[in-house]
Amino acid sequence: MTALPPLPLAEWEPTKTTLHLWIQIVGKIRLASSPPRNHWWHVPLYVDVRGLTTRRLRGANGVGFEIDFDFIDHELLVETDRGVEEGFDLVEGLSVAEFDERLHKLLRRQGVDVAIRESPFGVPMTTPFPADREHASYDRDAVERFWRILEWTEEVFEEFSGWFCGKTSPVHLFWHSLDLAVTRFGGPRAEPFPEADPVTQEAYSHQLVSFGFWAGDQNVREPSYYSYAAPEPPGLRDRPLRPDEAVWADQGAGSLARLPYEAVRTAAGPRSTLLAFLESAYEAGADALGWNRHDLESSWCPDPLRL
Repeated sequence: MTALPPLPLAEWEPTKTTLHLWIQIVGKIRLASSPPRNHWWHVPLYVDVRGLTTRRLRGANGVGFEIDFDFIDHELLVETDRGVEEGFDLVEGLSVAEFDERLHKLLRRQGVDVAIRESPFGVPMTTPFPADREHASYDRDAVERFWRILEWTEEVFEEFSGWFCGKTSPVHLFWHSLDLAVTRFGGPRAEPFPEADPVTQEAYSHQLVSFGFWAGDQNVREPSYYSYAAPEPPGLRDRPLRPDEAVWADQGAGSLARLPYEAVRTAAGPRSTLLAFLESAYEAGADALGWNRHDLESSWCPDPLRL
């Protein structure tokens, strides 16, 4: 791709909300069709060459299946290991309720449907999926631009992941917050978060530094890259970030390193700009947590001058 596209949140927010809810439905089906993994790594979706995918799932009848968002032809596809492919178009006017009904109908025909909790998770929208006929916006151009940004970002995150030889998550899309993320673990088991729910306890069972991209929300009104350390160590916000546009911001009860997507998109070298941010945020978090960064460097990690 020759240039990163603009993605102002205000121009596609109704579409983003609808797409987010569609993705939550598919993500919940993946959750119900996958064996558990540490840190909830069995629930995200993945960027692929045409959009987003669940990767291979297993139905109760033994049939393998996959659900894909195709953002080139703008379709939702269900494929099975029996050679069956069915789908429907993603179009303006397709409500969350209709999306939910059509998808479950396709899965039932293949004998792989599962019951899910038919309500949004972790978002301001609260209407149960089968009753949500309000959210039905779909701007094809904006969705494709969003996916192209995810595709490019995933490649950069994969390169950055290769610089670390400790435990690293896949690069995956968490559907509760609609963010593309990758996480490094370099320290001991963390103390339990006070009064945290089981989801949070599992996600943050060990010291970590996490990195991601999200397209903006009600609180942050622009697409941004981010990083945070958990549990947050003392003095984290006193540590420097690169490039100059990167800042430490408040995020709930913690601190978030944040770099606006526009600063990356309009930079002379977008890839090096994003890598510089990721590395500086990692150095800040790892050093504040007391990790031995030298021992955690892979043989692919660039030397300090290149960074």
